[in-house]
Amino acid sequence: MEAAAAAAPAPAPVRLWVKTEPFLVGALPVPPPARLGPHYLRKMAAYARARAAEGCFPRLSWPRWRHIACGKLQLGHGLAWLYFELFHSLLRRDPPRRLEWAEAEAACASADELERERSKLSADTLQFLLFLYVQQVNKVSLRTSLIGEEWPSPRTKSPCLTGKSTSENKNWNDQDHRAFVQGHLSDMLELLLEPEQLTASSHSTHSSLVSYEAVCALSFLIEGTVNKSRTVHPLHELALWQPCHRQNGYSKVSKAFSFPKLESWLRSCLTTNPFGMTACLKSGKKLAWAQQVEGTTRRAKIACNTRVVPEVFPMVIMSQVYKQTLAKSSDTLVGAHVRIHRCNESFIYLLSPLRSVTIEKCRNSTFVLGPVQASVHVHSCDNVKVIVVCHRLCLSSTTGCTFYILTPTQPLILSGNQAVSFAPFHTHYPMLEDHMAQVGLATLPNYWDSPMLVCKESGDTSVFRLLPPSDFYTFVIPFEMEGDTTETPGGLPHVYQKAVSQREQKVQIWQKTVKEAGLTKDQRKQFQMLVENKFYEWLVQTGNRQQLDSLVPPAVGSKQAAG
Repeated sequence: MEAAAAAAPAPAPVRLWVKTEPFLVGALPVPPPARLGPHYLRKMAAYARARAAEGCFPRLSWPRWRHIACGKLQLGHGLAWLYFELFHSLLRRDPPRRLEWAEAEAACASADELERERSKLSADTLQFLLFLYVQQVNKVSLRTSLIGEEWPSPRTKSPCLTGKSTSENKNWNDQDHRAFVQGHLSDMLELLLEPEQLTASSHSTHSSLVSYEAVCALSFLIEGTVNKSRTVHPLHELALWQPCHRQNGYSKVSKAFSFPKLESWLRSCLTTNPFGMTACLKSGKKLAWAQQVEGTTRRAKIACNTRVVPEVFPMVIMSQVYKQTLAKSSDTLVGAHVRIHRCNESFIYLLSPLRSVTIEKCRNSTFVLGPVQASVHVHSCDNVKVIVVCHRLCLSSTTGCTFYILTPTQPLILSGNQAVSFAPFHTHYPMLEDHMAQVGLATLPNYWDSPMLVCKESGDTSVFRLLPPSDFYTFVIPFEMEGDTTETPGGLPHVYQKAVSQREQKVQIWQKTVKEAGLTKDQRKQFQMLVENKFYEWLVQTGNRQQLDSLVPPAVGSKQAAG
């Protein structure tokens, strides 16, 4: 027995995987600035530890990060705050605390007041360093860009819904997340080492020790289970488990881990994320939410995680919904990461509180979403409308899209966008305000009209406009639901409300004119037929006929929304 055990090491008693959230929500979908590369992050780590007494370590305050980012790394003030705030949006702060912060930010009357309020915020220094390192996942590889089309550029138009993608969405792909961590594990561990454990060139040695605090920080990226258990644990809890000590080199005397043994243990235990996109597509539960449209080979595919645990946000993936209205308010959606892919000529209503939403390669469609706690990323879409209350909106490679939004952060315009329109959020459904409270989103502050141009190539402000009030109409969600919300949260900006009121006034004048015209019964009937015919022509010309047809019979539509 002993000889056999010596010949073949026992299987690892734990399974580890890379968490989805830091990449899906935390990695900005754009190549990072050169000065956020590993070399500069190692310098930042040394700088922060050396200035622990000044608010740099073990927690990094906003003023100190602003100094490092703007003074040392040459980042702009807006980009420095973007990374700091993006890190905070990853943390599972309870909704009341999110609402408190929104109230405090909205109460600031000047930029100085806002900076004073932000100065109260801090981040775990080691976790923040890992978060900045993760931005490298979207770094452009010159070699890959020569072989395949990785260099960011406005994509070529392709009307085909079934064509192959020329670029992967690395933020969603858990295989990419695992490969990234495996490929950069040594660098990331060195980033977390104490100065005395490093050589003069900031590298580890065979005798370097990794502190327990560093492994706690690594739990930002890695979690796992004890074999055959359904309970998910953070990395540091599993690393301290007695049966793992021999493999990961933990010493109760030094309360630290051997660098080479820990690295080897992590590599041997890392496996595919059982809650990631790969598992969802391969073995997830198929959802019969969409209909198969006659006369088309396109088959709608909708799936969600089979396994759902409290520690991990669920996942819903929706693809190739074509020429139909899909409406859902479902427990399956609550707190979910949602990916909507290659949907065309459809109206999609997801009226539940969501964690994040990615809409990619969709055309000629309208998306009405429940409040989104983290981010909405719209990529490679043509002529879509998105109506949402969300913490953050990111746009890349979109053409002719309109966004009706309420958001406490500046919308991010990344590369490759054309003819983007922004407008205020303009609808409601009965549970909307309850859902906003569940995810910690308030009506103020609201930066719907102040987008941030993140990439140099997106620096041309002509890529976006604010929708003219003359083109603005409120939107009615055509489903009955239980709830108390009866109007658009926060109301409309004055110029838009004025345009709506003037239009309503014209309708009232028209109705009064018809009423006072003194038409006979036959004339009224003839007039009504004329109006109905003109209205029908308008429905066909605008494409609204299709949406109305897909809502019949009303009982089915209502059930869908409530189910």
